[in-house]
Amino acid sequence: MAYELKHVFASLPQMERGVAKVIGGDPKGNNFLYTNGKCVIIRNIDNPAIADIYTEHAHNVTVAKYSPSGYYIASGDVSGKLRIWDTTQKEHILKNEFSPFSGIIKDIAWTEDSKRIAIVGEGREKFGAVILWDSGNSVGEISGHCKRINSVDIRQCRPYRLATGSDDTCSSYYEGPPYKFKNTKHEHSQFVHCVRFCPDGERYVTAGADGKICIYDGKTGDFISPLGGEKAHNGGIYAVSWSPDSSQLISASGDKTVKLWDVATGTAVTTFNMGTDVADQQLGCLWQKDHLLSISLSGYINYLDKNNPDRPIRVIKGHSKSIQCLVVHNSKGQQYIYSGSNDGHINYWDADSGENDCFSGKGHTNLVSKMAVTEADELVTCSMDDTLRYTSINKKEYSGTDMVKMDFQPKSVSVASGGLSLAVCIGQVILLKDKKKVFTLDNLSYEPEVGVMHPNGTTAAVGGTDGNVYLYSVQGNTLKDEGKIVEVKGPVTDLAYSNDGAHLAVIDERKVATVFNVADGYSTNTEFYGHHAKPVSLAWSPDNEHFATGGMDMMVFIWTLGDTDKRIKLPDTHRLHHVSGLAWVDEHTLVTTSYDASIKQWTVSF
Repeated sequence: MAYELKHVFASLPQMERGVAKVIGGDPKGNNFLYTNGKCVIIRNIDNPAIADIYTEHAHNVTVAKYSPSGYYIASGDVSGKLRIWDTTQKEHILKNEFSPFSGIIKDIAWTEDSKRIAIVGEGREKFGAVILWDSGNSVGEISGHCKRINSVDIRQCRPYRLATGSDDTCSSYYEGPPYKFKNTKHEHSQFVHCVRFCPDGERYVTAGADGKICIYDGKTGDFISPLGGEKAHNGGIYAVSWSPDSSQLISASGDKTVKLWDVATGTAVTTFNMGTDVADQQLGCLWQKDHLLSISLSGYINYLDKNNPDRPIRVIKGHSKSIQCLVVHNSKGQQYIYSGSNDGHINYWDADSGENDCFSGKGHTNLVSKMAVTEADELVTCSMDDTLRYTSINKKEYSGTDMVKMDFQPKSVSVASGGLSLAVCIGQVILLKDKKKVFTLDNLSYEPEVGVMHPNGTTAAVGGTDGNVYLYSVQGNTLKDEGKIVEVKGPVTDLAYSNDGAHLAVIDERKVATVFNVADGYSTNTEFYGHHAKPVSLAWSPDNEHFATGGMDMMVFIWTLGDTDKRIKLPDTHRLHHVSGLAWVDEHTLVTTSYDASIKQWTVSF
């Protein structure tokens, strides 16, 4: 009995309005880097479905950069911790950890020999430091600013030079090593968001919230000229990235455009219009070999097309917020994964290729707590916005009409044959038929937590916080309480019928999974123990012989029905995050998801 990781469908970068996002590039040109929460995500630039996630930071990570050698990555977080770790091995062994200052790290730059690192941000005593990568010893000081430093870069050839940009509207220039303050530049009138030297070191540019890009001499720091006249963009500029040959650069702006500049003539060769919505503001960019990437406020990663500026070659979508639930559905012989996150976003993924997109139209406005797929190929979702939605999987578009408003917040939804749905809300259990409420149970003697319908639609099982599962028989359009109750060890967190309807599995807060035999009148039960903390998610394998449980202990167990001792343990499936959702693609492929906003597929062999 073994398991291995098959696919990682990574999260998008976590974005914040008005805050620049730094994207790191692999010096070999194969990968790019960004951060989301406590994770650093490494993605293949040609095939973004190939991804790796580094999860060793204890606090939210803000920036990550490859060393010029490509062997190490330096990543910094909001607490001021800088971690330098290996890229060549799967385990990403930690090489060093430093705290250059106590406060948020905003940007990192390496010297071209991969020996020195400049770190800037907002510390209590200082706004930056330059250290040796192996010892942490200081090799100069970053002074000359009175507010947070947003950006730093180092000239990639000798004589080394360093430049910074700050919230005090100035950029500063340093000579070294050891690095010493040379002078301050006052060309900007608002925050300076980005500073970047070109690869050959001849020039560097600064970009700011005033929409200006200024070009300076890389060796002397002298101001040469503004790029594109008085204003390069109509909005603040958050990022710039040079072409490998140092002749061009791209700039990303809050005016929802990315511009490609010819530096020699000072003119914009191409303007990429990214949309009209607030979420289309551009907060980061990267020029990597032939790829031009930009990041929208929505978190979407755009591959820009020089030949068709109004339509990106590819847009990488996904989740940037924690994923709460998922379900797998077979459509025309192809398996798709549907996932819902706590910002109301629903995404669908090709289980093989990782190709993904989201439904069009206006959907949920709050956390999606549960989802299921009906016989009619409709995705039924319940959300904290107090609605149940029925969305056609074939149309991939939210319906304006197929929405049922609930009186109380729904926690769980389940479907069965004959157009039946069961919604469990706070203090209520509701039966729906053909997208309409037909029966409501309220004034209950217990607080219902989760409900599930038997596949043939004859029984509804509702788990309560009192440690009981209440069984209602479905008679026509009503739920009949015949007094049938089965007990488990503690408050129910999830339950599910096996696909053939022969068994009901229940997990509870006392860390026990209990399986009841339906044909025996739910009398026979088997108990499974293993979790160290509350299990919260449950899914049956298509073979009806195995089921998986995921818990707050960040572990997933796969249990064998006939043998309580025969189990597969997947520790640290989503490191530092508990497993929020489980589903099976087939009897040997388990899908897990978590608060790290990523989806993983595991190959399991019994």
